[in-house]
Amino acid sequence: MRNLLLRSAVIAVLLFGGQARAQNVCDTIASLCSQHITQEYIPDGQFYRALLYQDEIAEFDLTLFGGMTYRVAACSGLSDGNLLFSVFDKEHHLLFTNREHDDQPYWDLAIANTIDVSIEAQLDTSKAGSGCAVLLIGFKQ
Repeated sequence: MRNLLLRSAVIAVLLFGGQARAQNVCDTIASLCSQHITQEYIPDGQFYRALLYQDEIAEFDLTLFGGMTYRVAACSGLSDGNLLFSVFDKEHHLLFTNREHDDQPYWDLAIANTIDVSIEAQLDTSKAGSGCAVLLIGFKQ
C-alpha cells in the first residue's frame, strides 16, 4: 500500500510539474507576442493558447464586429514566423492566411460587416515539431 501511495505521488508531481513548465513557456511566448499588439490597438483581454505537436491544428472561434480593424498576432517559440494561421468564415471560406505573406507573425484585418470567424493555427513543422501556440487579438477604436 505504501509503495502504491509513493508511486501515485511521484506520478502526480511529474504530471503537474510538466503542466507548470508548459504554462511558463506559454506565458513567455504570450509576453513576446504581445509586442505585436502595439499602442494603437486595444487587446481583447483573451489569450488564445494551445499545445501543438507536429501537424495538429488548433481552432479558435470568435466574432469580429463590423467597422473595426483587428490585429491578429500568432506566435510560437521565441522567434517570429513559427506559427501559421488562417482565418475562415463560418462556411469555411478562407479569408486570410499568413502563408501567403511570408508567415508574418501578425496581420491587420479591416472588417466591414460583423462576422463569425474561425482562426486555425498550426506549427510550421520545418521550424518546430511541437510547442505552445499563442494568438492575441487587438482592435482599433
